[in-house]
Amino acid sequence: MILAQSTVTTMGLLPEWLDPKILLSGLTVPVISVLCLIIFIESSVFPVLPGDSLLFTAGLLIANGSIQAPLWLVCVLVTLAALIGNMLGYGLGWKIGPWLFRKPDSKFFNKKYVDQTHAFLEKHGPKAVVLARFVPFVRTFITWIAGIGKMDPKKYFTYTVIGGILWAAGITALGHLLGGVTFIEKNIDAIFILIVLVSVVPIVIEYLKARREKKHAGKGTDAAAPAADMDATQQIPRVRD
Repeated sequence: MILAQSTVTTMGLLPEWLDPKILLSGLTVPVISVLCLIIFIESSVFPVLPGDSLLFTAGLLIANGSIQAPLWLVCVLVTLAALIGNMLGYGLGWKIGPWLFRKPDSKFFNKKYVDQTHAFLEKHGPKAVVLARFVPFVRTFITWIAGIGKMDPKKYFTYTVIGGILWAAGITALGHLLGGVTFIEKNIDAIFILIVLVSVVPIVIEYLKARREKKHAGKGTDAAAPAADMDATQQIPRVRD
C-alpha cells in the first residue's frame, strides 16, 4: 500500500521537500534518523516543520511495512528526540532570557513580560506544557517561554515527559492503528487539520474561561467601590452645632 498521491504537507503550506512521503522514503535507518532529527529541531528551535504529519505518516508506513522497524522502537526514539529538544529549548530560554531582558525599559524585552510569563506558568504551567505539544509553533515556543519564565524545572520536566509521550508516541501509534483504513490514507490532510483543531480546543476553552473570570472579577471590583464609598461616608462624624 502506497500513500495517496494527494498527500501534501499541511495543505501545501510547506515546501514539497517537507512532504512526509519524501522525507520518510528510503532505507529504514536513514528515514528514522531524519524523523528523529526533525522532531528534535521542531521541539527546540525551529517551528516550521511538519511534526504531526511526520509522526502520523511514520505510523502509517510502519503499518504497511514501508518502514521496517518495530512500532515500539520508533515510538521510543521519537519520544526521546522530542524530550531532548524540549530540554534544549528550556535551557536556552533559561540562559538567554536574562540577557534578552537585561534592560528594564526595553520595549520588546521588558522584564515585566518575564514576570507575567512566570505567573502564567505557575498557574497554568502543567496544562500549558502538555497541551502545547499538539499545537504547531506553540510546541516550539512554550519551551523557551518556560525557561525564560523560570518555571520550576522539576514540574516542567515532569509534564514535558507526559506531553512528549502523548504527542510523539501517541500520534505515531495512532497512525499505525489507522494505517489500514483506506479513507484515512486518502484524506491525510484532513486528518492533520482535524488533529490540530481538536488539540486547540482545550486552549481556546481555557482562554475563554480566563476572560470570563477576569470580567467577573472586574464587575466585583466595580460593585465593591460604591459600598466602600458608603462606608467611608458613614464613618464621617456628624458636626454638632
